[in-house]
This record gives sequence, structure tokens and C-alpha cells, in this order.
Amino acid sequence: MRKSKLPPGTPDDTEAMFYDALQHADIERLMACWTDEDDIVCVHPGGPRLLGHAAIRAAFEAMFANGAVMATPEKVQRFDAGHCSVHSVVERVAVLTDDGPQHAFVVATNVYTKTAQGWRLVAHHASPGSRTEPADPVSKPLLH
Repeated sequence: MRKSKLPPGTPDDTEAMFYDALQHADIERLMACWTDEDDIVCVHPGGPRLLGHAAIRAAFEAMFANGAVMATPEKVQRFDAGHCSVHSVVERVAVLTDDGPQHAFVVATNVYTKTAQGWRLVAHHASPGSRTEPADPVSKPLLH
């Protein structure tokens, strides 16, 4: 069952709408998740930094030309601060390989802001994928 196009009431609603749009290759619903501001940013695994609606839309349209993206967010870690919410997620992505269907795992960060139209995405940043599920988060600081 597809979710409605009503303005998202929470950051979780926007996140659900974003991943549902990916899974249905629905560019209009996907772009409706983003804020109307010009300084939105998106980074796909191993890709360049995409700035603004036109660049982000073009990248997702190119992805959807190959079909839907079967990505499901798991292990969501949330940080909420008033009008901003940051979600660190592990995306479980279904991929078809020579050995048949497999899963890849991508660590992503989604940043939402509260607008007059509801909670909207301002940034999506995804790391290169892995065939193995990431370990649980490290809780002590690491230098990098």
C-alpha cells in the first residue's frame, strides 16, 4: 500500500515517504520530500556532491531509468533538536548479482528540517556500500 502525498507530520513520516518513493521509482513523491530551499544537498555512494533541486532530480531520474531502488532503512539513530532532525541509518539495498538476489548495506545520513509544509529533507549523504551488514555503532570517539 502506497502512502499518501499529505505533508509529513514528523521526520519519520518524511523518511518513510522518501524510501517508499525510492521503492516505487516515483520521482514526484521523492522530490516532494525535499525542502523548497535551493541549498539542498545529496551524495550517492561514491558519487559527487549534488547541490540543488535540478541536480538531485536528474540523479534520481537516472537511477530510476534502471528501475526502482529497493532500499529499506534499518538501525535508525535519531538526533532531534527543535526544527532539525538528523537520522543515521543503515540502508539494506536489494541487488541482483550473478549469484542471484543479494543485499548490500549502505550507511546514510538524512537531515530534515521543519517547514511550514511539514518536515522536509535538506541533505541525504550515503557511503559506498558493502556486502556485509555494518557492526553496531561505536560509542566511544575515534579520530579519523
